[in-house]
Amino acid sequence: MMLTLSNATTICDAALRESDALGLQPLCIVVLDAGGHVLALKRDERASIFRPEIATAKAAGCLGMGFGGREIAKRAAAVPSFIAALNGIFPKGILPVPGGVLIRDADRRLIGAVGVSGDTSDNDELCAIAGITAAHLIADTGA
Repeated sequence: MMLTLSNATTICDAALRESDALGLQPLCIVVLDAGGHVLALKRDERASIFRPEIATAKAAGCLGMGFGGREIAKRAAAVPSFIAALNGIFPKGILPVPGGVLIRDADRRLIGAVGVSGDTSDNDELCAIAGITAAHLIADTGA
């Protein structure tokens, strides 16, 4: 299965709906395909100007490492210099916090990633999961 524009749009819209339902700060959601290319990006007009870059770094870092943001955060705690060095290697960055979530199909194959930024990392992750679930795909947070 390949991640489609329709899937990506569903993920963004559902993540924003979840944010509104929870009363969160303004968010930005980016959906990357398995190759790290942007399929969709939506930013609440009230979100700060660098939210797209932050959301992209969350998603791209997950793709680059092959696991969700929670696992990246654990590894950053154990070997911070390694994760810090990856920002110089990964062209779209890496952020070792929740809010970056891998997208898997029903067979658990990696098909993309979502990055969400704007509220706390835990709340960003909740919105990413809501979006992925709404698209009938599997969220992999790295937990």
